[in-house]
Amino acid sequence: MSKPRWKPSVTVAAVIEQDGRYLLVEEQTSLGLRLNTPAGHLEPGESPLDGAVREALEETARPFRPQALLGVYLAGSLDAEGTSATWLRIAYCGAAGAPEPGRALDRGIVRTLWMTLGEVRASQSRHRSPLVLRCVEDHARGRRFALDVVYTDASIQIAGDDALA
Repeated sequence: MSKPRWKPSVTVAAVIEQDGRYLLVEEQTSLGLRLNTPAGHLEPGESPLDGAVREALEETARPFRPQALLGVYLAGSLDAEGTSATWLRIAYCGAAGAPEPGRALDRGIVRTLWMTLGEVRASQSRHRSPLVLRCVEDHARGRRFALDVVYTDASIQIAGDDALA
Protein backbone atom coordinates (compact mmCIF):
# COMPACT_ATOMS: atom_id res chain seq x y z
CA MET A 1 0.00 0.00 0.00
CA SER A 2 1.49 3.35 -1.01
CA LYS A 3 1.44 6.52 1.04
CA PRO A 4 -0.52 9.53 -0.22
CA ARG A 5 1.66 11.91 -2.20
CA TRP A 6 2.89 14.82 -0.08
CA LYS A 7 2.53 18.21 -1.75
CA PRO A 8 3.56 21.39 0.02
CA SER A 9 1.66 24.52 -0.95
CA VAL A 10 3.82 27.00 -2.85
CA THR A 11 3.52 30.63 -1.86
CA VAL A 12 5.29 33.73 -3.08
CA ALA A 13 6.08 36.78 -1.01
CA ALA A 14 7.29 40.36 -1.39
CA VAL A 15 9.49 41.95 1.26
CA ILE A 16 9.37 45.70 0.78
CA GLU A 17 11.45 48.11 2.85
CA GLN A 18 11.40 51.87 2.57
CA ASP A 19 13.13 54.34 4.88
CA GLY A 20 13.73 51.68 7.55
CA ARG A 21 10.14 50.40 7.57
CA TYR A 22 8.67 47.20 6.15
CA LEU A 23 5.34 47.02 4.34
CA LEU A 24 3.05 44.44 5.96
CA VAL A 25 -0.58 43.58 5.54
CA GLU A 26 -3.09 42.87 8.26
CA GLU A 27 -5.40 40.11 7.10
CA GLN A 28 -8.37 38.16 8.36
CA THR A 29 -7.54 34.44 8.74
CA SER A 30 -9.21 31.42 10.34
CA LEU A 31 -7.12 32.27 13.43
CA GLY A 32 -8.18 35.94 13.49
CA LEU A 33 -6.32 39.06 12.38
CA ARG A 34 -2.71 38.30 11.43
CA LEU A 35 0.24 40.20 10.01
CA ASN A 36 2.07 39.05 6.90
CA THR A 37 4.32 40.33 4.20
CA PRO A 38 2.36 40.63 0.96
CA ALA A 39 2.11 36.97 -0.04
CA GLY A 40 -0.12 34.32 -1.51
CA HIS A 41 -0.43 31.14 -3.49
CA LEU A 42 1.42 30.64 -6.73
CA GLU A 43 -1.17 30.28 -9.50
CA PRO A 44 -1.13 27.72 -12.33
CA GLY A 45 1.06 28.78 -15.26
CA GLU A 46 2.66 31.60 -13.27
CA SER A 47 6.35 32.12 -12.52
CA PRO A 48 7.24 32.75 -8.86
CA LEU A 49 8.49 36.23 -9.77
CA ASP A 50 5.24 37.11 -11.56
CA GLY A 51 3.27 35.69 -8.64
CA ALA A 52 5.08 37.89 -6.11
CA VAL A 53 4.43 40.97 -8.27
CA ARG A 54 0.74 40.06 -8.59
CA GLU A 55 0.27 39.30 -4.89
CA ALA A 56 1.93 42.54 -3.79
CA LEU A 57 -0.33 44.57 -6.08
CA GLU A 58 -3.47 42.70 -5.00
CA GLU A 59 -2.73 42.99 -1.29
CA THR A 60 -1.21 46.49 -1.08
CA ALA A 61 -2.52 48.27 -4.23
CA ARG A 62 1.13 49.15 -4.91
CA PRO A 63 3.16 47.94 -7.89
CA PHE A 64 6.14 45.82 -6.75
CA ARG A 65 9.52 45.95 -8.52
CA PRO A 66 11.55 42.89 -7.45
CA GLN A 67 15.28 43.51 -7.15
CA ALA A 68 16.54 40.21 -5.68
CA LEU A 69 15.54 36.78 -4.48
CA LEU A 70 15.52 36.84 -0.70
CA GLY A 71 15.29 33.10 -0.17
CA VAL A 72 13.33 29.88 -0.31
CA TYR A 73 11.71 28.84 2.97
CA LEU A 74 9.82 25.80 4.27
CA ALA A 75 7.46 25.83 7.26
CA GLY A 76 4.49 23.98 8.69
CA SER A 77 1.32 25.24 10.29
CA LEU A 78 -1.97 24.22 11.85
CA ASP A 79 -5.26 25.90 11.03
CA ALA A 80 -8.05 26.62 13.52
CA GLU A 81 -9.36 23.05 13.12
CA GLY A 82 -5.93 21.51 13.74
CA THR A 83 -5.30 20.51 10.13
CA SER A 84 -1.60 20.59 9.25
CA ALA A 85 -0.10 22.12 6.12
CA THR A 86 3.39 22.60 4.75
CA TRP A 87 4.33 25.82 2.98
CA LEU A 88 7.19 26.41 0.54
CA ARG A 89 7.69 30.19 0.31
CA ILE A 90 9.72 31.87 -2.41
CA ALA A 91 10.39 35.42 -1.22
CA TYR A 92 11.63 38.37 -3.23
CA CYS A 93 12.66 41.81 -2.06
CA GLY A 94 12.35 45.07 -3.89
CA ALA A 95 10.65 48.43 -4.04
CA ALA A 96 7.01 49.43 -4.15
CA GLY A 97 5.51 52.27 -6.08
CA ALA A 98 2.78 54.62 -4.92
CA PRO A 99 -0.65 53.12 -4.25
CA GLU A 100 -2.85 52.93 -7.36
CA PRO A 101 -5.78 55.31 -6.82
CA GLY A 102 -9.11 53.54 -6.46
CA ARG A 103 -7.60 50.03 -6.35
CA ALA A 104 -9.23 47.91 -3.63
CA LEU A 105 -7.16 45.61 -1.42
CA ASP A 106 -7.60 41.86 -1.93
CA ARG A 107 -10.40 40.07 -0.09
CA GLY A 108 -9.42 39.46 3.54
CA ILE A 109 -6.84 42.26 3.67
CA VAL A 110 -7.92 44.77 6.31
CA ARG A 111 -5.12 47.30 5.84
CA THR A 112 -1.47 47.85 5.01
CA LEU A 113 1.02 49.22 7.49
CA TRP A 114 4.68 50.20 7.60
CA MET A 115 6.61 48.76 10.54
CA THR A 116 10.18 49.06 11.76
CA LEU A 117 12.21 45.89 12.26
CA GLY A 118 11.69 46.30 16.02
CA GLU A 119 7.92 46.55 15.55
CA VAL A 120 7.90 43.46 13.33
CA ARG A 121 9.84 41.57 16.00
CA ALA A 122 7.53 42.82 18.77
CA SER A 123 4.42 41.69 16.86
CA GLN A 124 5.67 38.13 16.28
CA SER A 125 2.71 36.59 18.13
CA ARG A 126 0.40 38.09 15.49
CA HIS A 127 2.35 36.85 12.45
CA ARG A 128 0.59 34.58 9.98
CA SER A 129 3.65 32.31 9.95
CA PRO A 130 7.16 32.15 11.41
CA LEU A 131 8.41 33.00 7.92
CA VAL A 132 7.25 36.62 8.23
CA LEU A 133 9.92 37.51 10.77
CA ARG A 134 12.54 35.26 9.17
CA CYS A 135 12.12 36.94 5.77
CA VAL A 136 12.22 40.46 7.24
CA GLU A 137 15.30 39.61 9.32
CA ASP A 138 17.03 38.04 6.29
CA HIS A 139 16.38 41.26 4.40
CA ALA A 140 17.73 43.38 7.26
CA ARG A 141 20.88 41.18 7.32
CA GLY A 142 21.46 41.97 3.64
CA ARG A 143 20.66 38.54 2.24
CA ARG A 144 20.20 38.76 -1.54
CA PHE A 145 20.39 36.39 -4.53
CA ALA A 146 20.13 37.10 -8.24
CA LEU A 147 16.58 37.02 -9.62
CA ASP A 148 17.55 34.37 -12.17
CA VAL A 149 18.36 31.84 -9.41
CA VAL A 150 14.73 30.71 -9.73
CA TYR A 151 14.28 29.41 -13.26
CA THR A 152 10.81 29.03 -14.76
CA ASP A 153 10.56 26.78 -17.80
CA ALA A 154 7.97 27.59 -20.47
CA SER A 155 6.40 24.17 -19.84
CA ILE A 156 4.55 25.63 -16.83
CA GLN A 157 2.09 27.05 -19.36
CA ILE A 158 1.01 23.48 -20.17
CA ALA A 159 0.41 22.72 -16.50
CA GLY A 160 -1.36 26.06 -16.10
CA ASP A 161 -3.63 25.39 -19.08
CA ASP A 162 -4.53 21.95 -17.69
CA ALA A 163 -5.36 23.44 -14.28
CA LEU A 164 -7.66 26.02 -15.84
CA ALA A 165 -9.48 23.53 -18.10
